[in-house]
Amino acid sequence: MYGLYALKPWYAARLAGVRGALARRRVSPDALTAAGIGAASAAGAALALLPAGWAGAPVAVLLAARLACANLDGALARDTGRSTRRGALLNETGDRAADLVVVAAFWPLAPGWLVALAACAATLPSWVSLAGAATGAVRLNGGPVGKTERCLLAVVAAATGWYAPVLAVLAVGSAATAVLRGARLWRELGAADRDGRASGEGLRARPAPAPALSPAAPCPPGAPATSTTTTTGRTR
Repeated sequence: MYGLYALKPWYAARLAGVRGALARRRVSPDALTAAGIGAASAAGAALALLPAGWAGAPVAVLLAARLACANLDGALARDTGRSTRRGALLNETGDRAADLVVVAAFWPLAPGWLVALAACAATLPSWVSLAGAATGAVRLNGGPVGKTERCLLAVVAAATGWYAPVLAVLAVGSAATAVLRGARLWRELGAADRDGRASGEGLRARPAPAPALSPAAPCPPGAPATSTTTTTGRTR
């Protein structure tokens, strides 16, 4: 399940020279994430404000820049040893913001309910992938309607004026992508759980039983009673 995501290695190779130049100039990966959001916002503005047909070329160029920034920020961070948890958070948040700002540009061009439905559906594949990654699974990417396909659909809408049909395809395709990713993760995690049980190492390890307390020695006659300690360390 790759779709246009299968072209990512080829696209990354085309950007190798740009990545090297950015590294030499010590450009921040976070700046590229912000630039990607800016490019997506400009593409959305062109889609919303320019007539159909005329909007096609600028939307295509700006969304290509948005995808380039999405490719470069993480690669630049890894190449220059500047990968951070905050950078990963910004990267994921920036991707979702860039997606939503493009879908929001359809608001004056299509029924509001369809725009809202497409906006919600567009985020589903990423939420499923992130939920899988949180369990230790591989982060899933790709189609049938992933990030790259959503950008392509926006270009088609800008070039043809088929705003509502494109949104419908985006919503259904994104939901289908989320289901397919979820099904794949369910199978892979189930297999991992079975392997873990077979090796005696489950994902949810049971706590070891608490050690039994040794019986207290009887107090001599007339001696004051002393407190005993529970397994939690609290006296009683």
